[in-house]
Amino acid sequence: MPNRLAHETSPYLLQHADNPVDWWPWSREAFDEARRRQVPVLLSVGYSSCHWCHVMAHESFEDRDTADVMNAHFVSVKVDREERPDVDAVYMEAVQAATGHGGWPMTVFLTPDAEPFYFGTYFPPAPRHGMPSFRQVLQGVHQAWDERRDEVGEVAGKITRDLADRELSYGDDRVPGEQELAQALLGLTREYDPQRGGFGGAPKFPPSMVIEFLLRHHARTGAEGALQMARDTCERMARGGIYDQLGGGFARYSVDRDWVVPHFEKMLYDNALLCRVYAHLWRSTGSELARRVALETADFMVRELRTPEGGFASALDADSDDGTGKHVEGAYYVWTTAQLREVLGEEDAELAARYFGVTEEGTFEEGASVLQLPQRDEVFDAGRIGGIRERLLAARSARPAPGRDDKVVAAWNGLAIAALAETGAYFDRPDLTEAAVAAGDLLVRLHLDEQARIARTSKDGHVGANAGVLEDYADVAEGFLALASVSGEGVWLEFAGLLVDHILARFTDDASGALYDTASDAERLIRRPQDPTDNAAPSGWTAAAGALLSYAAHTGSEPHRLAAERALGVVKALGPRVPRFIGWGLAVAEAVLDGPREIAVVGPAPGDPATAALHRTALRGAAPGAVVAVGTEGSDEFPLLADRPLVGGEPAAYVCRNFTCDAPTTDPDRLRAALGG
Repeated sequence: MPNRLAHETSPYLLQHADNPVDWWPWSREAFDEARRRQVPVLLSVGYSSCHWCHVMAHESFEDRDTADVMNAHFVSVKVDREERPDVDAVYMEAVQAATGHGGWPMTVFLTPDAEPFYFGTYFPPAPRHGMPSFRQVLQGVHQAWDERRDEVGEVAGKITRDLADRELSYGDDRVPGEQELAQALLGLTREYDPQRGGFGGAPKFPPSMVIEFLLRHHARTGAEGALQMARDTCERMARGGIYDQLGGGFARYSVDRDWVVPHFEKMLYDNALLCRVYAHLWRSTGSELARRVALETADFMVRELRTPEGGFASALDADSDDGTGKHVEGAYYVWTTAQLREVLGEEDAELAARYFGVTEEGTFEEGASVLQLPQRDEVFDAGRIGGIRERLLAARSARPAPGRDDKVVAAWNGLAIAALAETGAYFDRPDLTEAAVAAGDLLVRLHLDEQARIARTSKDGHVGANAGVLEDYADVAEGFLALASVSGEGVWLEFAGLLVDHILARFTDDASGALYDTASDAERLIRRPQDPTDNAAPSGWTAAAGALLSYAAHTGSEPHRLAAERALGVVKALGPRVPRFIGWGLAVAEAVLDGPREIAVVGPAPGDPATAALHRTALRGAAPGAVVAVGTEGSDEFPLLADRPLVGGEPAAYVCRNFTCDAPTTDPDRLRAALGG
């Protein structure tokens, strides 16, 4: 008989709807029930494409005896961290403070007042590697609750007070200057891996936001070292196993330092960010590799993540059926030499093995290899390789596909909208821009209410119950601002304005300018979460700073500009110390130092070819954070178009920054030079 999760919209919660565990969703009613029964709450947090979440579910939550213990002694609450990032953030902070590490699945035991007192992540079904079994943990917590409840309450109260006292060291309200950005670059250089690209050791995550900073820093200062780190990292990732050499798109991270073996889940946010990174790398260098990867990643998102409603699904699972009914990580993606021969025949299989780095012993598990593009002196026939790739992709498509998490997350769709809009514009792919517009339409139609408040998620055209957090407002505004620049439709700027106004009114501390992850009128947790550091995607804090800055550049609004600069005070404090973890904040700071530039392109009529050439040149300029408005002479579509006449009857581009404007130009080459192109 299904439990209470059967009525939820989260694919992750629905995966647990048939567990024998009497799960509750996160709700006031669950804590009321714990209070009524006088038992603790067992909080389990994960997400649908999390490998070890599946493992623990199969080992423990599907086990009747374990479920009986949970049902007898706890109120068990299951949370999808992607739907409730606020709940996840608050208790993950407690887990990390108590244990020194964190991760998912996250297992936390709470009092009925939601105060945490015992923590962990994955627990095995039997004692292993020094870890107690999950049943031992359940029995130990139950015993402590029954026999030493006052002591448990004291521990929970102290942990909660300690969390409340962990106030952020905000720094000041001045933006980072040349000195701080130079220190950040030096810090990145020290942590850079010159042999393999990327930063630090294993596991290695794609450093999307840091690369955006490096590209912007190079564009503003000409620093070749910054461009070299960005270019080499992007090439190593694109040649590695973290990139899907057949279908495009990136896996979550590499388990090794060489980008060979990925953790195979594919997330929308990673692919949106990396699509944009490679498009921006092409914009800076003209790299054919960057162009190919940007387009293949965009095509992957549209082909495999787009939902029937026009949004983008959250993720593809790491695990899939290996053909025997057993779910195995990476089964969909890896190849043995025998499988190559079966699909390609002896001669082409030998060529494919050399080209993709497939070995007899394998680079993954059980003799299988992850496809890569190793650096070789050999020259390959492009036509023959293209045919091999098509045949392998067709054969792979017949394998059981990984599961897809179909929920639409507002923030991640905002990132996808920005990436697809820009990639479509750079490479003359209107279909990609149209996909971005369709996703924007879905967010406006379904996720925004009459006051332009955002719902965090939707699924199958039904909006979820969870309120948007700061990253939703900021990333969707970022996507809408990109659409405004690319499409020339001022309505996207208007929608972005509604969202950034919510950031000012409901997420900003008036006294300090600091930002919170949840709105002032959101559900009260034991702590109001607040984190300016980047994780898998830009923090809501730094994403908000970027959106506020771009909106101010479009409109001349001083309050939005001031709010962006005040928010960047935390980057002044953290950038020189931990640049790897505040890359987007550093990128926004580069835009502040560059102006950012405001580009208005005016033409005589919609669709005019000369106007389109200037518009395309403006979009392809690498000046950090530049905003673009395009329209006809006399249009009121964008504030930047006001009082911008044609020049000698011809389309013209106006470039301004810091309250100073260059002479207008009708020549795309002169415009390119003015934008550092």
